[in-house]
Amino acid sequence: MTKYIFITGGVVSSLGKGIVAASLGRLLVSRGFSVTIQKFDPYINVDPGTMSPFQHGEVFVCEDGAETDLDLGHYERFIDTYLSQANNVTSGSVYQTVINKERRGEYLGATVQMIPHITGEIKSRLIMASKRTNPDFLIAEVGGTIGDIEGLPYIEAIRQFRSEIGYRNSMSIHVTLLPYLPTSGELKTKPSQHSVNVLRSYGIQPEMLVLRTQVPVGKTEKDKLALFCSMDKNCVIECKDMKSIYEVPLALEAQNMTSEVLKILDVEDRPSNLDDWKELVHKIKNPKSEITIGLAGKYTELNDAYISVVESLKHAGLKFDTKVNIKWIASEEIVDDKEAASHLADVDGIVVPGGFGVRGIEGKLKVIKYARENNIPYLGLCLGMQCAVIEFARNMAGLENANSTEFDKNTKHKVVDLMEEQKNIAGYGATMRLGSYPCKIEKNTKAFSAYNKELILERHRHRFEFNHEYKEALEKAGLKISGTSPDGLLAEIVEYPKNDWFVACQFHPEFKSRPQNPHPLFLGLMENAVKRNRNINKQFAI
Repeated sequence: MTKYIFITGGVVSSLGKGIVAASLGRLLVSRGFSVTIQKFDPYINVDPGTMSPFQHGEVFVCEDGAETDLDLGHYERFIDTYLSQANNVTSGSVYQTVINKERRGEYLGATVQMIPHITGEIKSRLIMASKRTNPDFLIAEVGGTIGDIEGLPYIEAIRQFRSEIGYRNSMSIHVTLLPYLPTSGELKTKPSQHSVNVLRSYGIQPEMLVLRTQVPVGKTEKDKLALFCSMDKNCVIECKDMKSIYEVPLALEAQNMTSEVLKILDVEDRPSNLDDWKELVHKIKNPKSEITIGLAGKYTELNDAYISVVESLKHAGLKFDTKVNIKWIASEEIVDDKEAASHLADVDGIVVPGGFGVRGIEGKLKVIKYARENNIPYLGLCLGMQCAVIEFARNMAGLENANSTEFDKNTKHKVVDLMEEQKNIAGYGATMRLGSYPCKIEKNTKAFSAYNKELILERHRHRFEFNHEYKEALEKAGLKISGTSPDGLLAEIVEYPKNDWFVACQFHPEFKSRPQNPHPLFLGLMENAVKRNRNINKQFAI
């Protein structure tokens, strides 16, 4: 039978519950257990697909096309698995399902209420996720902070569910903040005590407490929290701020967190094998070199908007024992070629990530032009490929004012255009090419040298495509379409063979990168960025 672990948060939001969930998942996997992780998001949106990245951060896309919370990216990277729509539950999707059932008469005329209908639907999502892969453990993280009105149905559903399946088959972990007062040099436990009391008032007694803190937690504070929160002293776990999220599993393991979890759930403990993870952390802490990658985007004020891109760059850097420093470049600030040069003169590689809308596009085109003209390793992701096509069409193929119809519906040269099947669809939710699609790669190209295989599967999230009518004109000007859909109708990868590394893809490779298995395209970028950095350093070495 699947064992269930519920993770809630208290005191403040953005505590890193997702990293705690992912880290515990990693620790259980290291003991040979199968794990899946589920996120409960209390917002009313059906999914984050139409939400601003400034509010929600990155939209992570799963293999099945589910647009989900960015925490699912952490889950996949830590436990090295593929998740699905079943792993991301929102209040919007729950309420929508219940209302649709009511409209179809499935409740046989009953008054539809929060209990049992909404809570029942939430519980069914738990069962659905566990039936999908039948894991040894399902870890469910509840978004938000305990006490939030919108989160109450989830807490009540968890209370009911735990009662129904038996308390030896589930447990509650509460993550709280311990504020540190520098003037008195004290860690204050009272907010955590109050938070646990709120959780108890809803009928849930947590078996374990994870303490987020800036400074080490002393025995006195741990003993006090164990006493007032009614739990074993060994179940009060410190989670101190760290330079890398990949250090967290090792810090939790050092406090025997996994063994305590298994004891609570009446599961036999097994020896763990974290050698590969320790090696990973050692590489993070002991880089042999550093490089700078310029990331030119329109949501750079919130780094979480590009979290998978940043992590993918770090993964690739580790393969070369190199620390990757990100230089954030707000594309709106790049108003001309001179401005592009001033921002990019010190970078070893450039990434233009995905996005939507016309804001900042001209700046991205200037960045791409600078990369192409100065042979700076370049990787374009989704919109980054579309912009590369536009830039090349204007400046190399002589197609004046070429553009995407997303930005200019009346452009003479529609080198990027809306997919035919999307032209008559109103609204935005779930109208894109989403999820995993095949791509055929041409041999003797940079893309093939990266993947070393002809057929790949990659995740997509976009509405607009390269306009195949311009294929001949652009290839004649020197652009190479190195990856297409198997039928050859959709361009998936373009590259500029004259440069050391100028590759752009219509899909999102960042969603499939792993800390111990970096994505091939990011490795290609990194290899060339590292080479460029070393050549420059040698050139100026005295």
